[in-house]
Parts: sequence; structure tokens; C-alpha cells
Amino acid sequence: MKLGLRTYGAALVLASIWAATGTGATAQTRYPIFKVDPDWPKQMPHGYFFGQIAGLTEDSHGNIWVISRPRSIVPQLDEPPQEESGVPAPSVVEFDASGKFLRGWGGPFMMSEAERAKFDWPVQEHGIAVDAQDHVWICGNGRDAKSGKNDNQCLKFTVDGQFLMQVGHSAQSKGSLDTDNLNHAAWPVYWAKTNELFIADGYVNRRVIVLDADTGKFKRMWGAYGKTPDDSASKERTYDPPPAQFNLVHGLTISKDGIVYVADRNNNRVQAFTLDGKFLKEAFVAREIPMKGFGTVNSVALSGDEDQRFLYICEGHQQKVRVLDRQTLQEIPQAAFGHVGTHAGMFLGLHILITDKHGNLFTGDGRDGRVEKFVFKGLSR
Repeated sequence: MKLGLRTYGAALVLASIWAATGTGATAQTRYPIFKVDPDWPKQMPHGYFFGQIAGLTEDSHGNIWVISRPRSIVPQLDEPPQEESGVPAPSVVEFDASGKFLRGWGGPFMMSEAERAKFDWPVQEHGIAVDAQDHVWICGNGRDAKSGKNDNQCLKFTVDGQFLMQVGHSAQSKGSLDTDNLNHAAWPVYWAKTNELFIADGYVNRRVIVLDADTGKFKRMWGAYGKTPDDSASKERTYDPPPAQFNLVHGLTISKDGIVYVADRNNNRVQAFTLDGKFLKEAFVAREIPMKGFGTVNSVALSGDEDQRFLYICEGHQQKVRVLDRQTLQEIPQAAFGHVGTHAGMFLGLHILITDKHGNLFTGDGRDGRVEKFVFKGLSR
């Protein structure tokens, strides 16, 4: 089995190289090459396995954090679950760079009622960030019709899972102009230079919101094109004219030179802004794909070179990682890789994508609870 996985990984690299030497106007464009690492992560202890992957991030130490959804798991388990038959992993798990399990905590199965009484744990986990003080931020995008709980909050914990702060309150959102509450937030990103937390607050709200990472206090927000968010605007997806408001703000990333790239998932586009929310440019991704379903820009990440020449797009329709030139936001078609499948290097519900400081890619699937690492091997020749 190991031989087969490694063979597939080698084939993935070769396929990219063949594309680079093919004919056509774009054949000479150099682009990143990756090789899947079938041994990352290593097996977790205690029979742990993941539910749907809801977020990934790298901390300042080079460790990789995963947030998943243990309540999404419906296998045949012992009651209560035993290691021999499998145990849903804690919602928050930390791995070192080699893929070794370091710790796990959080979630409805790992916290006591007394612990959870101090805060509103998300109905459905979504997004994770680790700040410069090693504080862990998580958000959520769920609603429980029976209890009335609605994820209008993000939470802050110590690295070991001790509760520190809640921003927003369950079922209290008043819409995209509300500065006290979130509404089904998808992705927090920490920006160390100003100690700020940028949140893609976008499953129901239609904005990017920025908080002080120490106090959780509101600092600023913006909608598409840097304008005021408008919840009454149509969510119909068009190219001409482009939508005036965000549809589903599913992710964001910030470049070293301070440009915020926002994944407007259900509008099939990425928009770029200054740190203060001034609109710079946009690009639609995979125009050839019909504009229905989930959208083509699930999340965005940046290459590991000093200039961060490339912008990676997590595209869930065809289950691909697509690559854009960061300066022009033009796609490099031959650089794309991935397709639907269960083997190493394939995706099943491709949901989340990040890069680490070495330029390696990490992906998370929203269906089968799988995290994969793609090692950066250089540029095509």
C-alpha cells in the first residue's frame, strides 16, 4: 500500500512536469510543483480520527493546527467509543511539522458541561487561527433549530484549551452592520504587525471584520469593493455586471506586503484589499464552470517565496488546487492539480487550503475528514 501511495505522488509530480513542457502560449510559464506526502499526518493516539475538516493554520513555531467537526461522524462506534473501534478526535488538534500529534482539546465530546457553561461552543466548527501569544481562535457557522443556538461568536483559548474570551453571542446577530456580533463566521486570520484578527464573516453576514486580538474590540469592517455591506442585495451570481456585494466570504489570507485576499466563494471570485479595506482588484476563477453549487473559491493561500508570486485557490467543483499569478490574478492553467478520489493526492470535498512558511500546501476535505500535505518541490522547468 505504501508503495502505491508513493508511486501516485511521483506520478503527480511527473504530470505537472509534462504539462510544463507541453505546447501552447503558456507552456513556458514557470509554476510551483508539489508532491503529496502520504505519511503526513502520522496516526493519532487513542483511536482518534477526524470528522469534516473545518479549518487549518500554521502557528509561529511551524506547527499545524486542525479544527474538525466530531459531530459530523456517523460510523458504527461502541457506546461510549473505545480506542479499538475509533474515537472522534477533539475538535482542535495540533501537529508538529513532521505530522506528529502534539495535543487535542475542545468540542462537545471532550469538554465537560461545566467547562462549556462558560462559553458558547459552536454548533458547527469553522476556522482556526493562532496569534503571536499562542492564543487559539475558533469560529463557527452552525445553527441548532431545536435549541435556538446560532453561531454568532468566535472564541479565544490558551494553547491548552483554557477559555479566555468570547466575541459575540449566540443568536444575537443583527446583521452585517452589527459590530458586537458575528454571523456564521468562516475563517479568522491573525496579522501580527498590528495584532489584529481579520475574520471572514461570511456564511450569513457579507463582510470582512477586523478585531483587536487582545481585547476582541471592533476596529473596522468592509464589504465587496470596500463598500458598506448590504444584506438586502441579491445573491444572484453574475459576471457581467459583477455582484456588488459579497455572497459567501469563506476565507482570506494576508500577504507579507499587507494585501488582504478574500475568497468570495459563491461569487466564484477573489478580491484584493489593503489592510484598511481599500479595494485593489478582483478576479473570477474557473469561469467555464457553471455558476451553481458551492462556488469555485473556497479559500486562498500564498506561495512561500519572498515575493509570494503565486496565489493558490481551493476549488471545490472539480476538486482542484488552482494557481494564479499574484500580481495579475491571472490563472496559470497548467499549474492546477487534483481531482476527486480517495487515494493520496486526491480530494473528496476539498474545503480548506493553507501554506506553511516553507511553501508546502496543506488541504482539508469537508467530507471524509482527511488532511493532506503537499511538499513544495520547486518550480517547473
